Amino acid sequence: MRSKQELTEDIRRHRRAVLVVNARSRRGRQRYDTARDRLLAAGVRLLGAYPVDRPGELETSLGAALDSGADLLVTGGGDGTISTAARLLAHRDMALGLLPLGTTNNFARTVGVPLDLDAAVRTLVEGKVIDVDLGLAGDRAFTNHVGIGLSADVMLKSPGLLKRVAGRLAYPVTAIALLTRHRPLHAVVRADGRSHEFVTHQLYVANGGHHAGRPITADADADDRLLVAYPVGGATRRELLRETARNAATGHRRTLGDDPFLAVGELYLETDRPARVEVDGEPAGRTPMRIGLDPNALRLMAPAGVPDR
Repeated sequence: MRSKQELTEDIRRHRRAVLVVNARSRRGRQRYDTARDRLLAAGVRLLGAYPVDRPGELETSLGAALDSGADLLVTGGGDGTISTAARLLAHRDMALGLLPLGTTNNFARTVGVPLDLDAAVRTLVEGKVIDVDLGLAGDRAFTNHVGIGLSADVMLKSPGLLKRVAGRLAYPVTAIALLTRHRPLHAVVRADGRSHEFVTHQLYVANGGHHAGRPITADADADDRLLVAYPVGGATRRELLRETARNAATGHRRTLGDDPFLAVGELYLETDRPARVEVDGEPAGRTPMRIGLDPNALRLMAPAGVPDR
């Protein structure tokens, strides 16, 4: 396994990369050709290029990319696509490069990768390799978050056409439609020898620093060996809506020491009834569930000024 500095130097010198773009993501189909052309214009040697537009094809294409001999796996798509690539890349001698082409692009925001395509490509050829933590929902690695309750129902019910047209607004629109029939959960989070109880429609456990395209807190990130568990509101629908708005407006001013955030290295979550779970926007079973961390499991290309712990 090369050091991060050695891998950075090899990427900058040889520019051997393979490209996988989820053409089913919000901007993936229309941006695939542009992304490939920009990479080639930047001097990147593409050892393979895979536009993925059929269900079930993503992991096959990523598997082929891992066998390409490239130093850099450039992945274009939303958080679900990038999370899948991160799971496959964990603890490998290859870096992940991000082209944020999704709806909210939470992971790219967390690690400081620009959302502008040209700036993201410059990061791939001029940046540096850092390593960040991955979360573990059971044995499934994730980059951003685990959602329990309403968000898991929303992910299953949000129409693909609405996401392509409305972007990240598709999720609150779908949530409002589902909320009238949604029952709150009684959740118990056990961590560090203590139990924390919440009655809420929605609970998140985050590894990254952003949710719905907004900061969770000013000091949450993906390289701090911490998970952040927090409910969104209490038992009433009005509390959920009020806290959702508060989080969006004030997340950048709050810290992990504020209520209701619980920052821990590992936790066990159970609910009064089996509740659907989504991991980075993909269905992932039901509660109860153990959620932990895989420290510094993923190497990726980030802008040169991004801190690396």
